[in-house]
Amino acid sequence: MRAKTVFYCTECGNETAKWAGRCLKCGAWNTITEQVVPKSASAGKSRPGGMARAKAHPVTELDVSEELRFATGMGELDRVLGGGAVKGSLVLVGGAPGIGKSTLMLQICGKMAESSRILYVSGEESPRQLKMRAERLHVASGNLLVLAETCLGDVLRSVEEEQPDILIIDSIQTLYQEESDSPAGSVSQVKECTMTLMQLAKGQGTTVFVIGHVNKEGSIAGPKVLEHMVDCVLYFEGDQHMTYRILRAAKNRFGATNEIGVFEMQSEGLVEVPNPSEMLLAGRPADAPGTCVTCVMEGARPVLAEVQALLAPAGQSLPRRNSNGFDYNRAAMLMAVLEKRGALKVLGCDAFINVIGGLTLDEPAADLATILALASSYLDRSIGSRVAAIGEVGLTGEVRSVSHLGQRLSEVERLGFETCIIPKQYADRLGKAEGLRLIPVQNIGEALRAIARS
Repeated sequence: MRAKTVFYCTECGNETAKWAGRCLKCGAWNTITEQVVPKSASAGKSRPGGMARAKAHPVTELDVSEELRFATGMGELDRVLGGGAVKGSLVLVGGAPGIGKSTLMLQICGKMAESSRILYVSGEESPRQLKMRAERLHVASGNLLVLAETCLGDVLRSVEEEQPDILIIDSIQTLYQEESDSPAGSVSQVKECTMTLMQLAKGQGTTVFVIGHVNKEGSIAGPKVLEHMVDCVLYFEGDQHMTYRILRAAKNRFGATNEIGVFEMQSEGLVEVPNPSEMLLAGRPADAPGTCVTCVMEGARPVLAEVQALLAPAGQSLPRRNSNGFDYNRAAMLMAVLEKRGALKVLGCDAFINVIGGLTLDEPAADLATILALASSYLDRSIGSRVAAIGEVGLTGEVRSVSHLGQRLSEVERLGFETCIIPKQYADRLGKAEGLRLIPVQNIGEALRAIARS
């Protein structure tokens, strides 16, 4: 009898009944591969660790009075997780190779091992290599167990023997199940291994952290199917050539998904940055044209970010456009609004927009600062190093209000700024701010005249 086969997309994990040159879900070319369905995928496969069959309970009889969360020892990670890790959860930590995922996981082991038993499973490093890295990070505890293994069956047997409270897998692409004929890292292997780890976490209450590498498109390498299986998806972002790293939650069943944690990579590991605004504004040039500061909300935390713009005469018939840390289509829209409503001929120029520090601005509150940075570069006139701008810009050039404006202004004032341009609709509600001069504007024309007078 011929074995049953299915076709997977190696980029997004989408399953199809037949082969195709292009994936219908993600649009990638030549990524459809044929895989034999493993026998372990049948309904009668054994449960990991000999877990008993789960029973249904009325929701009114469930007890959630016990404290399910526990601190990881790093406040920035606890913030992103929603207040700490949850017992029995499955957390995926993704990021480019070498960004610091393993360093982050090993560092939290030093704190959590004081009260919990931890099993660190590495498929990429030997126990001696892990020991050397642990010494560099000053991590030493008898409750931290290290296992260099890639076979999932052997990992589950070690979990059954050691009974750890926390299990760390580094990385999921190196694990494989013996029942499957697919190579380690393939879609079917990663899918089966993750499903088994999820059953382990939910059945035994073990908190599982899984490390997954990302590919050049920025998604989890190979299978995108991991994201809907796990409870939390954390992305570790940043340039390997820069010292700062940003931890962002893309999915969180136990908290908000718009929180960020900021770290600095040093010789002795990752160091938390409790005040990211000062970090992002460090080294800012004084009275330079083409730069403006805004305040965005990352979860419940206001963060100041510097938007830089550079406009230059186009060297060819089609002007160049480049945007880093800011949505490209929104930048093009703001340039069109600036030309039409602000009477500045910017569409014929090469335009480059950059957000300093590796931060990605994805909320409309940064529109006004981007408009002013573009105008400042076009006019070659400085806005002022102590001026900030907050507001959304519409297609008619109007400046609209944004949420949490009071919190944003408090952060602007705390960082020593003297003037802030805000939407006029909110000015009457705020009253007068001590130590901060507010300039309310209705449209970008008024904003441009305000910076010309400053």
